[in-house]
Amino acid sequence: MNQATVPSDPHLGARRRRSLAGLDAAALRAALADSVRKLAPRRASKNPVIAVVLLGTALAALITAATPGPRGFGLAVTAILLLTVLFANFAEAVAEARGRGQAASLRVARRDLVARKLEGAGRETRVPAATLRPGDRVIVSAGEFVPADGEIVEGLATINEAAVTGESAPVLREAGTDRSGVIGGTRVLSDEIVVRVGAEPGHGFLDRMIALVEGANRQKTPNEIALTMLLAAMTLSFLIVVATLPALAGFVGAPLDPLLLIALLVCLIPTTIGGLLPAIGIAGMNRALAANVLAKSGKAVEVAGDVDVLLLDKTGTITHGDRQATAFHPLAGVDPERLRDAALLSSLADPTPEGKSIVRLAREQGSPPVEPAAARYVQFSAQTRMSGVDLDGGARIVRKGAGDAIAAHVRALGGEVPAELAARVEQVARAGATPLVVAEGRHALGVVELSDVVKHGVRERFARLRAMGVRTVMITGDNPLTAAAIAAEAGVDDFVAEARPEDKLARIRAEQAAGRLVAMVGDGTNDAPALAQADVGLAMNSGTQAAKEAGNMVDLDSDPAKLLAVVEVGKQQLITRGALTTFSLANDVSKYFAILPALFAAAVPSIAALDVMHLSGPRNAVLAALIFNALIIPALIPLALAGVRLRPAGATALLRRNMLLYGVGGVLLPFAAIKLIDLALVALGL
Repeated sequence: MNQATVPSDPHLGARRRRSLAGLDAAALRAALADSVRKLAPRRASKNPVIAVVLLGTALAALITAATPGPRGFGLAVTAILLLTVLFANFAEAVAEARGRGQAASLRVARRDLVARKLEGAGRETRVPAATLRPGDRVIVSAGEFVPADGEIVEGLATINEAAVTGESAPVLREAGTDRSGVIGGTRVLSDEIVVRVGAEPGHGFLDRMIALVEGANRQKTPNEIALTMLLAAMTLSFLIVVATLPALAGFVGAPLDPLLLIALLVCLIPTTIGGLLPAIGIAGMNRALAANVLAKSGKAVEVAGDVDVLLLDKTGTITHGDRQATAFHPLAGVDPERLRDAALLSSLADPTPEGKSIVRLAREQGSPPVEPAAARYVQFSAQTRMSGVDLDGGARIVRKGAGDAIAAHVRALGGEVPAELAARVEQVARAGATPLVVAEGRHALGVVELSDVVKHGVRERFARLRAMGVRTVMITGDNPLTAAAIAAEAGVDDFVAEARPEDKLARIRAEQAAGRLVAMVGDGTNDAPALAQADVGLAMNSGTQAAKEAGNMVDLDSDPAKLLAVVEVGKQQLITRGALTTFSLANDVSKYFAILPALFAAAVPSIAALDVMHLSGPRNAVLAALIFNALIIPALIPLALAGVRLRPAGATALLRRNMLLYGVGGVLLPFAAIKLIDLALVALGL
């Protein structure tokens, strides 16, 4: 397909949000058809509980067919058991259909493209994008689509990422920054860039995203596997119990119909949670995607719900991140113009918003526009924590950076650091601003004040997380005084100041060594080790390819504060699974006391005391319990997909609430529902 002929779709995000909000008639029909296809033994065997129900359905059908005389009861039991399996399959199919709706919109972006591949000596050839391999370099100009995932190595451009994020507003991507990553299928709107390919064909970001949202690559999480094993063990236990009932019934003179035994087994095993468990897992990933977060596995979402510690960058996460120069503070005896001009020179090649704001403030205060002819600019690095310029062949050295880094630089050149400098730095830091120290040669000149603002509502979000038992730690390169002021304003529990990349990794390992689960957010190549080490690593979509590969989640909006929402999504999934498991097991208790006394009350009068519901007869008792057992699964599908409402509370409070609401409610509801169904059966003359 020719690149220039593929139209962008500004309404893609709105359609995607509608598809996630609910299913249309076509999607529901597809889910119903998939429910039938899931009856295949190979697919049914993946869920032990539902597999037993399906086997019971087949046995009930065979027994009914082989039984002479009236077959109404047998047909009813068989039909209800089949509906139970179909409803369980439908719960999973609906969750998968929501993912397919998302995948359909993503496939619009995965198209056959032609790439302009760079060969030796700058020669350009046109090749199919499917033939590109990691390390290949391609040119992409305005109006063309990026042919494969990779990183910009030359140039900068505005890019429309609506195919991925659903937002039509263009974003800036630039070589040599933490915003250099590009995704295949996104469209370049301006300028020209050279991209180094970073993914094999078929393994790009969109390919993995489509497979994940469709559920094709969804693996069960550790908790899900453990719960499945528990349900299988419970099913086996009830199977043994039911298998021994004929001998017990024969001993007391109450022979049992095999159909009643099959129905009893289905009612006693945890069919409700067995049918809803796959839907809960798929829905958790879909809820993360609805928040524009791509979870590479269901485990990542689940672990997010168990996180104990959040490591967050200050700039862009807790604060708006657009720090602006607001004042110059010269030291005693230093001409304010000298400090202003030195700050301007050291920032001319600084592409960051902070550097640009220093240039703007200096020119607003009267610095002449200068373009040094023989200048060697020194870029900022995480190790040196300063930048600047060397003029006149190195005879004039101007630097700006963190206070301790500039102090060490001045001493290394043989200069003295005046005591006033520390007081100036402290004064700016105590006000919650960031101090940058400027030096020329062996002399410190003064401080540039950079002001930032804590994001609205962040303090309340941290308080909400604290109520859930999650501790927040702010990571910043600022000095301790500035870090303390911002930490106090934002309401974080702890902070790490003057942090280098290796400090993040060390802090994560220390927290993990203490037995805690850690989450962090990052976007740069130097964040990749920490993202890989963290239990939950949230990489920014705008970040480097290394960061996105290292993290187990990618935020498509590139909003560092999204990590707070990710934790809530994970906790909601865990709470939903726990609540519905509690409800399902409580249901089984009620069904046990509804059916078993009705079966044996006539033969064993002493058991009649347990027949508190006084159902109309053994067969009606079984039918009523089976009907309730089948109907409760589709009734709970909306709750499984939407999730239990999340309230800030500790684990003990949540357990108490779940036991009261879903435990006690799960015991009482079947008694009332089964009695009403029994009355309806009697009214129908059954």
